[in-house]
Amino acid sequence: MKHKLLLSILLALLLIFSFGCKAEEEKAEILPSQEEKVEEKPEEKIEDEQEGEERGSFTIVDALNREMTFASRPQRVVAIGPGALRLYLYVAEVDKLVGVEDMERQEKEGRPYHLAYPELRELTVIGPGGPRNAPDPEKLLEVEPDVIFSMYTGEAESVEKLQEKTGIPVVALNYGKKEVFDPELYKSLELIGEVMGTERGKEVVAMMEAWKEDLEKRTKDISQEDRPRVYMGGMGTRGAHGIESTTGDFSLFNAIHSRNVVDEVGIHQYVSLDKEKILELDPEIIFIDGGGYALVKEDYDKDPTFYQGLKAFKEGKVYLHMPYNFYYTNIGVAIADSYFFGKTMYPQAFEDVEIKEKFDEIMKGLLGKPLYDEVSEVYYGGYQKIDLN
Repeated sequence: MKHKLLLSILLALLLIFSFGCKAEEEKAEILPSQEEKVEEKPEEKIEDEQEGEERGSFTIVDALNREMTFASRPQRVVAIGPGALRLYLYVAEVDKLVGVEDMERQEKEGRPYHLAYPELRELTVIGPGGPRNAPDPEKLLEVEPDVIFSMYTGEAESVEKLQEKTGIPVVALNYGKKEVFDPELYKSLELIGEVMGTERGKEVVAMMEAWKEDLEKRTKDISQEDRPRVYMGGMGTRGAHGIESTTGDFSLFNAIHSRNVVDEVGIHQYVSLDKEKILELDPEIIFIDGGGYALVKEDYDKDPTFYQGLKAFKEGKVYLHMPYNFYYTNIGVAIADSYFFGKTMYPQAFEDVEIKEKFDEIMKGLLGKPLYDEVSEVYYGGYQKIDLN
């Protein structure tokens, strides 16, 4: 009897031990060890952080010193106001544009960015555009952009009102006051890149600075007596003008240390001079803006007497350059113009520069395409010496 009782107790203990081991094994299968947890946690955290960066917000400060926060990178873009679309296309993808101003759809003068991207004319109209027209909130809302880059930035209040009416972030841009190489322009290019998540804005600024330094290096040491006295006529500003239209403190001339006869009489802004004053200044070289050439030629044909009294016309030193001013400054053309002016004034310093190749180099850098042939076709064949006879 005792043996049977002892055997029953042993069997019971054996069953209890076996059940306990099995439970521990099952528990081990269901719950990972602490060591395994430590290994898995960092991997999950890294993946979450990477996804967060892609989805994460970012903050910028625009040209009006307005701080703005975006939840994500814009995928649908519009650019409004004089020059805004041009700057955007220097930096970011045309495919993200969802509309353009009517001003940008018009078949007008050879704007290089239009020639590079003819598909712009197929985009939805988002307002009239032009320096004297206000943005159209209703048309902007129709294309549902994620961001509006704007050159309608005369005052912060108007920018804020547009943002309030549309509920869309409006990023203010600024060209600055110079035709080329302006620090405010550089900031705007970098700002577009910052918003769109690309280093391209900084790359464009670096290219412009390289061209500026090249022009400076070629011309800075030329003696004053070897610098011809020059004049810019027919300068385009809000339309075409005749030979009287000119400017002092001209950044394209300043970039190559020119002797601008307008500067020498204390004029440092845009002006329309009397013909008598131009005769008095009597420059050695005259450049005519291609946009105003037709008006200059028409005036010459009516009465050539004034022109024949100028030294530059007598000696055949009158040159046509590409117009750079349409819906604000076509910066690439303006830089190419500086090279043409330099090559004309100081042929030895620019002996290695072939102007057509330089123009195409600049356009490829800014817009990805060589465009000299297309642009020059619009403007009487491009850079050249001209004879109004």
